[in-house]
Amino acid sequence: MGNLHAGHMSLLESSLKEHESSVLSIFVNPTQFGEQDDFARYPRTLEADAQLAQQLLNKYPQRQLVIFAPTTPEEIYPEGFSTVVSVPKLDGFLEGKFRPGHFDGVATVVYLLFQLVKPRVAYFGRKDYQQYRVIKRMARDLELPVRVKGMPIIRDEHGLALSSRNQFLNPEERTAALHLIHTLEEAQRRIGGEARNIPAARQWMEQQLSQDPRWQYLEIREARTLSETIHAKNKVVFLGLLKLGTVRLLDNLEMTLQ
Repeated sequence: MGNLHAGHMSLLESSLKEHESSVLSIFVNPTQFGEQDDFARYPRTLEADAQLAQQLLNKYPQRQLVIFAPTTPEEIYPEGFSTVVSVPKLDGFLEGKFRPGHFDGVATVVYLLFQLVKPRVAYFGRKDYQQYRVIKRMARDLELPVRVKGMPIIRDEHGLALSSRNQFLNPEERTAALHLIHTLEEAQRRIGGEARNIPAARQWMEQQLSQDPRWQYLEIREARTLSETIHAKNKVVFLGLLKLGTVRLLDNLEMTLQ
C-alpha cells in the first residue's frame, strides 16, 4: 500500500534479480480497512516511493520496472462493484477476529491485481503471515497461474520487524515494541523443536496474554493451514500482536519440529 521501507524494497529487489520485467503495485485499498481503522490516516507517499524504486532499479540497468498505482478506488472498483473473494478457512481468527472483513478486502484486491497484471510470480512479505497464507490459498484454490512467494521478514538492528506502522511509535513505544519479538523467541525456546513441548509453551503464552493487556493475541499454529492441531514434523509459526497506543504491531517466527 505504499509508504515503502526496506522490507518492501527487498521484495522488489528479489523480483528485479529474478525477472526481466517487474510490476510494483501501490494502492491504498479501502476494502481492507475496518470501522476501527483509519483509512484517511494511512500515509500516501507515491512520489517518494517512486524515487526509492528508481534508485533500486538503477542497480539493475538491464531490467524493466512498471509502477502500477491507481489513484482512486474507482479505478479498481468501478461503480456497482459488488463481488467479494473470501477464504473462510483462514480468515476467521487471529487478525480476522479483530478485523472482520479485512481478509475479504485483501483477497479481493489481490485477485483483481493478479487479473490486471497477470504476473508469473508474486512476492509477499511473511511479516503479515496470515495475509500471506490467505493469498497463497486463494491463488491455489482458484487455480491462478501465479506462484506466490513468501519472503523473509526484514528487521532493524534491534530486531523489530520493519513496518509502515513503526513511524507512529514514540521512542518509548519503539523500545517497548521489542517485547513482541522477545516473547516469540522465548516461546520458540520453550518448545525446543519438540512437538511434545507445545502444551506447556501454550500455557506460558496464555499467561503472558492474561498478564499484559497490550497483547491482542499470542499463538502457535501449524504453518501452512494455521490450524491449532500440530503434529511432529510439522512446520509451526509463532504469531503475536502487541498494541502500543494506537499502533498494532504484528510479528511471527517459524520453526520445523523434529
